[in-house]
Amino acid sequence: MPGFIFDIGSVMTEEIPDVEPDEPAEDTGGEVTGPIKVVVEARAHGWRIDHYLTRLHPNFSRGAFQRVIDDRGVLVNGLPVKIARRLRVNDVVEFRLPEIPDLTLPPEDIPLDVLYDDDSLIVINKPANMIVHPGRGNYMGTLAGALQFHFDKLSDVAGKHRAGIVHRLDRDTSGVLVVAKDNTVHSSLSSQFEERTVEKEYRAIVWGEVAFDRDYIETHVRVSQRNRERMMVCPEGGNSRFAATFYEVLERHRGFSFMRLCPQTGRTHQLRVHMHHLGHSVVADRLYEGRAALRMSDLIENLPADQDEILIQRQALHALRLCFNHPVTGERLEFEAPLPDDFQRALTEIRTHRAKPAPIRRA
Repeated sequence: MPGFIFDIGSVMTEEIPDVEPDEPAEDTGGEVTGPIKVVVEARAHGWRIDHYLTRLHPNFSRGAFQRVIDDRGVLVNGLPVKIARRLRVNDVVEFRLPEIPDLTLPPEDIPLDVLYDDDSLIVINKPANMIVHPGRGNYMGTLAGALQFHFDKLSDVAGKHRAGIVHRLDRDTSGVLVVAKDNTVHSSLSSQFEERTVEKEYRAIVWGEVAFDRDYIETHVRVSQRNRERMMVCPEGGNSRFAATFYEVLERHRGFSFMRLCPQTGRTHQLRVHMHHLGHSVVADRLYEGRAALRMSDLIENLPADQDEILIQRQALHALRLCFNHPVTGERLEFEAPLPDDFQRALTEIRTHRAKPAPIRRA
């Protein structure tokens, strides 16, 4: 199915390049490069300098950039600045990336489903239950480790333990993900995410029958104060960030909807948060729904216990399609990853046992 592209102009605000990242970036590694110079664009007018640098290089935390600013490692129009400095259009910002101790990431012989591979980039169909890069006690079994094993050349803008990683998917979200082989390609792809020229399309199974056939969700989100692992919809202001998602209902079944989701921004857990906010949480989303699996007994009433089984044991969310410009050739590329077996089986059983009866036609 062809994707929709929406031009919503000035309504949109800053974005971290990523479809459904696992979690906010941490100071867990990085490699220093030479000085970087950028000219502030119109839409960044009024941003704080530390926020701006984090948007440009989302693999580094704001705290890491604040330390660089304190060390007089950031100049605006040739002068060192304070953390609270607000930017103006056409300000010239010169800075170095944070000096963060790099961790050696051991290559791991983990099979990868490679959709595309050339001298510049790789496109991967990431499976569920794979973390993109190490962090928070999860150091082995990552996509980053698998990339180190299978490919000799990867970008190192964000450090060797995140080599090649341009954007992220949640651990249990499957689907299309692009990887850069050198720093120039990495920068180009990051800019495309930042400028929202990348088309992203997901499939999801959610609880309940979504009322509208299609709609556009605009909210602000921030980290939940009750549970720091979760994000939440909130009023504008403070540390909140604008988030926008287009959705379309592909199928309605009794108690379930099969959805097409197109994030227009790339906030942490954005699609999961937005569907939860609508009252239609993604099926088997442990963090936002509280249930870790969809079982056959959820579809069939009074099913004997010996006939019950798990259909899907992770959030039913899949990054189906990714479309972007090749950083070297300029060619518009489009990649699709088929629905994985657990997702497809859950959808098939829902279609079988929860199909809505056809409307009665009166003469």
